[in-house]
Amino acid sequence: MKQFNGAFFRDLWRISKPYWWHSEERWSARGVFALIIILNLFMVFISYRITQWYAVFWNALQRFAVNAAWHQMLIFLLLATAYIIAAVSQTFFTQMLEIRWRRWLTRHYLDNWLSKSTFYHMQVLGDGTDNPDQRISEDLASFTSQTLNIIIGLLSSVTTLAAFVFMLWELSAMITIPWNGALYTIPGYLVWAALIYAVFGTILTALIGRPLIKLNFNQERYQADFRFSMMRLRENSESVALYGGENEERHHFLRRFAEVYANYWRIIWRSMRLNWWVSGYGQAAIIFPIIVSMPAYFVNKAIGIGGLQQIASAFSQVQGALSFIVSSYSSLANWHAVVDRLRFFEQSMDEVRVIRETHYQIERKNAPNLQVKHLNVRLPDGRELVHDLNLDVRRRERLLIMGPSGGGKSTLIRSLAGIWPFGDGEIGLPEGERPLFLPQKPYLPLGTLRDVLVYPFGASVDDQQLQQILRRVDMSSLADKLDDSRLWSHVLSLGEQQRLAFARVLVQKPQWIFLDEASSALDEPAENRLYQLLVEALPESAIISVGHRSSLLQHHQHCLRLQGNGAWVLEVVQQQGPADGLHPAPA
Repeated sequence: MKQFNGAFFRDLWRISKPYWWHSEERWSARGVFALIIILNLFMVFISYRITQWYAVFWNALQRFAVNAAWHQMLIFLLLATAYIIAAVSQTFFTQMLEIRWRRWLTRHYLDNWLSKSTFYHMQVLGDGTDNPDQRISEDLASFTSQTLNIIIGLLSSVTTLAAFVFMLWELSAMITIPWNGALYTIPGYLVWAALIYAVFGTILTALIGRPLIKLNFNQERYQADFRFSMMRLRENSESVALYGGENEERHHFLRRFAEVYANYWRIIWRSMRLNWWVSGYGQAAIIFPIIVSMPAYFVNKAIGIGGLQQIASAFSQVQGALSFIVSSYSSLANWHAVVDRLRFFEQSMDEVRVIRETHYQIERKNAPNLQVKHLNVRLPDGRELVHDLNLDVRRRERLLIMGPSGGGKSTLIRSLAGIWPFGDGEIGLPEGERPLFLPQKPYLPLGTLRDVLVYPFGASVDDQQLQQILRRVDMSSLADKLDDSRLWSHVLSLGEQQRLAFARVLVQKPQWIFLDEASSALDEPAENRLYQLLVEALPESAIISVGHRSSLLQHHQHCLRLQGNGAWVLEVVQQQGPADGLHPAPA
């Protein structure tokens, strides 16, 4: 785990730059940030005036000057009011900029994650990156909030230091050090004292708190893994219940939580050691300027109570600015962990892009039919599943793909869909026509039943048509539940989900239908009825199916058999005339 070095700040700039340099919001964001800086400078100016006010007010009290004291109270009221207005305004604009930046980053990361099926490739080609949902939903929120707070805090420290260091330097001239009967004046005595105090505190804080960076990074990962494991149980609740796997799941959850628990204790012990030091450092800072100013007060009486209060306030401002790392180290450690998690997420997406660009050599073209020419499909290890495949599938034609398990049938469908990167050759489909791919386990999105039926293209179909389609696929019981929002993937059996998928085909009416064992959970009579329904309702559509059952042959004109090691053979199932004939594409 790298620390706060050049590589870290390059990663930080890489994550931040797109919004501030290239986004459509960059000018408004810069304007709001400039306003925040102006408000910050104004707050520093008010703090500077209040520090000057200390000397006048306390000296008036020391002289028992009642009118002067009340006049200074009025001045303080005005200064405090101005400071409150500036502080509230700065917080408002900071939060506004934070949520707008987060919104843009969320869209940016979602676009990259979803683009060209990157989310899928990260799972099948890489390590998947633990919990990408948390990276986008939580880490981006933490990143924007912490980055703005830390940068604004750092700017505040720099401007505070610039404003008060001169005041403290001038006040140092009032401090004389008695030594061997003589009085000595050290130029900038209080400034050097604050600098030495802060440097010493920063070094010790960094040494004590350094392990927190890795511990915070691990804690986020362990907590996300624990949450994800429970989410997996929810997604597969029926399977676990049928297996009776509750005890095993409980053991798995507790093992995950044990990692959370053990790492959190490491954070507690390390934070306690850091807090001992930081708390002691902060408390000592209260009395430290008084101690170093006492010679001037007691020995040569060069300053009064007001001067002592002013020194204490100015010293506190300078020491606080110099001690920014000490006071913010826990936040900095957590911020570092968030940046690392986003960096690894981007790195994983980049690795997938490289794999895709390196291995994906399938040329996709506009063609009047589904035309496959010299297509080779491989596994990541280079083993060939399909070698030199040539096909020409026209509208109204139906092709069944069969072969042994693990022979590459589903991988061929993924290649036709454009999501499998390992292969070369040429695939053509009519431009502008959206094919519909149905996997073995349908995806039922969250929302109403209507949302499920019109997914993914959002077809405009009235309720009466949807109800009629549900009845045609033998799902009449759901006809009056179009507005019900349920977790349909849990409510319905796999067979019922596959019926809904067929209903989705009837709603979308695609010209090219790809069914990857989309009826495997249905009995043969039900499967036959649904295939007959597709042929009758969508006579102009081409159907490409993957299946094991020989009963599917009656619904297809040709059968492509994958024989292993890349070999294949195209067979005629039933001849329906030259217009409907399917032939290998010319080599």
